[in-house]
Amino acid sequence: MRATLRWAHSDLRTHRGEALFLVLATAGIVVSLLLATALFGYATNPWQRVFTQAHAAHVTLHTTASADAGALTGLEGVRSVAGPYPTSSLTLASQGGRASVEVRGTTDRPQVGRPILTSGHWLDAATPDGVVLESGLARALLTGPGDTLTVPGTARRFTVVGVADSAEPRFRPGERAGLVWALPSAVPDPDGQVIGLRLADPGDTGYAVQRAVTLLGAGAIGEVATWQQARAEAQGDNRLLGQVLGLFGLGALAAAGFAVHGAITTRIRGHLRDISVLKAIGFTPGQVVRVFLIQHLGYALLGAVAAAALTEALGGAVPGRLGDAVDVWQGLPGHTGALVAVPVGAVLFIGATTGLAAWRAGRVPPVPVPRPAAAAGRLSGAARRALGARVPPALVLGWHKAFTRRPRSLGAVARLALPLLLIVVALSAWTTIDRFHSAPERVGLPTALSVRADASLDDREARELLESDPQVAAAYPGVEVAALVPGQTATIALRGYGTREDPYPFTLAEGRAALGPDEAVAGQGLLDLLHVRVGDWVRMTVGDRPQILHIVGRSIEPENAGRVISTSLDTLRANDPGMRPGLHQVRLEPGADPAEVAARLAAEGRGHLDVHTVANPADGLSPLRAVVLGLVVVLALIGLVELLTAIGGTVREGERDLLALKAVGLSPRQITAVTVVATAGTALAAVLLATALGLPLAHWLIDAQGRSSGIGAGIARLPSAALLVLLGAAAVLGAAALAAVPAARAARRRLADTLSAVA
Repeated sequence: MRATLRWAHSDLRTHRGEALFLVLATAGIVVSLLLATALFGYATNPWQRVFTQAHAAHVTLHTTASADAGALTGLEGVRSVAGPYPTSSLTLASQGGRASVEVRGTTDRPQVGRPILTSGHWLDAATPDGVVLESGLARALLTGPGDTLTVPGTARRFTVVGVADSAEPRFRPGERAGLVWALPSAVPDPDGQVIGLRLADPGDTGYAVQRAVTLLGAGAIGEVATWQQARAEAQGDNRLLGQVLGLFGLGALAAAGFAVHGAITTRIRGHLRDISVLKAIGFTPGQVVRVFLIQHLGYALLGAVAAAALTEALGGAVPGRLGDAVDVWQGLPGHTGALVAVPVGAVLFIGATTGLAAWRAGRVPPVPVPRPAAAAGRLSGAARRALGARVPPALVLGWHKAFTRRPRSLGAVARLALPLLLIVVALSAWTTIDRFHSAPERVGLPTALSVRADASLDDREARELLESDPQVAAAYPGVEVAALVPGQTATIALRGYGTREDPYPFTLAEGRAALGPDEAVAGQGLLDLLHVRVGDWVRMTVGDRPQILHIVGRSIEPENAGRVISTSLDTLRANDPGMRPGLHQVRLEPGADPAEVAARLAAEGRGHLDVHTVANPADGLSPLRAVVLGLVVVLALIGLVELLTAIGGTVREGERDLLALKAVGLSPRQITAVTVVATAGTALAAVLLATALGLPLAHWLIDAQGRSSGIGAGIARLPSAALLVLLGAAAVLGAAALAAVPAARAARRRLADTLSAVA
């Protein structure tokens, strides 16, 4: 054991830099995996906690005011109900802004779908104008208990008495109304009602919706919301961040394992004589294996423990969503198990790859057998012709050295290409996020503002008011309604935007624009939900009116999980001549600031316009930039370890040829250049391989994520050629710079042809 420790200590002193990079790389990998675990827990747990505590409904049905919603109480499979409650749609204003809301009248605090108070108190008859706001709505309006809300255009006022969490789909400005609980007296003229159904078997949600629609009639149903939709919406960007961290963490772990395997294999080739001496003095093959295994397990264990300690102690201090995720994760029941399992798993994986390489050391014979050098030393015909053409000898010999041993050369190229490939994928994710900000019209966001006018302005007046602003390029009238899908198991968003004379600029990924009667484009989420494709006809129900549309294209839809079908306003008016535009989508001139234009339009509207900026999905992915940057650093460390391994192996293999190279007249500088060119050639081959494989892989991964989220394929944007050239140049020049110093030292040494110099 003492001899084993002395050997490990001697090897550590010789390879300090490599050991440091292995520890740092392991720490970075474990941190990324722990953060991914925290984000997965954070994505699901807050909503699940509210859903459980609130005893929330599995299905929420919005119906007409005249529907007999109470009949759903006896529906088979329904365990309990919430409501029905009368509802009224209003616009509320505060100092923090305006929002469309659904005021829900109730006397007692519901037992099913029970709001979880976070501040203030529940409704009280002593405060007849009191309301309780859903927490997301309260944050958007910058209000809390004690604040006053007004209804623009009227003298009505409400006093906020409480703020509560709800498991229902969250408030989205300009897209989904916020939830407000009030006493029934605050809803004197309801325009609808809502009822929540808690089921005996949540798996029967689709069937329960179908039976409810059959009982009440399709014309009585306004919108259907299910617990699966609410959960998916609540998880949102947090789950995507967790997937990105987990994917790259596992990829980096594999790259680190291969780098360790390559480092040990190269070191074994350089220490054949030392290993033979150890066996000659009595070391067993198992003891030789343990020398390498203990050493590299120590590096991995040190990095993993440091990562776990840092994540536990400082993870909650990270600003933004990552810090919030760690704080929540630390309070979950499985936190301790994950905190132990993730580092242990990483260490065991690195230990397994180390053991595979160290097993070769155990097979080294006590008397080393020199390998034949003829195959390695013979120049190929192309190399001889290049020398005859007066190509610099250092360039020819360096390229020959890099690729003369094909299995070994291909292994080195593959190990170095893996972290570079992951860096290419990470840069592709970065540029795709940038595309949402720099060119939103190419990812399904052609307009920047959504505007709703009150009843005092007709469509023509509202459009003229909007287009009078010099920075407004166009204002498209539109309407969005909930439509029942075939089978009546869910509702989707049916949109009519623009007219045939002034069509809305949908972002198409397949097919063509909807220009003719009854033509429409659909999002990927809707195609998946209905199991249809471009070219099919679909039937849906809006109220008691059927709507049949021909899908002629697939549009990129970042809203409503892609469960959207869009046509022109003229097509919807042909089925319902009395339909009036409910909103306007506003496209701005290039360079216009949406926030400034929104404020200006709201002021010019004098209280008659409700203006919101269109939500950009990339806004919630801002932490991903820091994540990508951190992952690139970790992958660069792994690549650095592999480069140091390749350089060490190239220098040792060149020691046998040193005297021969000097004998044929090469100067120390030329001999140094041979090693530098060999290392740079390996790096160049790795860069080309990583680029060739990484670009299509990144495109496939990003589009696969787009399809799974409902946005659809077609959002991927690959890094620019200039960025890829910069990455490749940095890798090649960095490899050459790292190789220069050890190669120069080796070229100036006086060497003897010993067994240790035999590759």
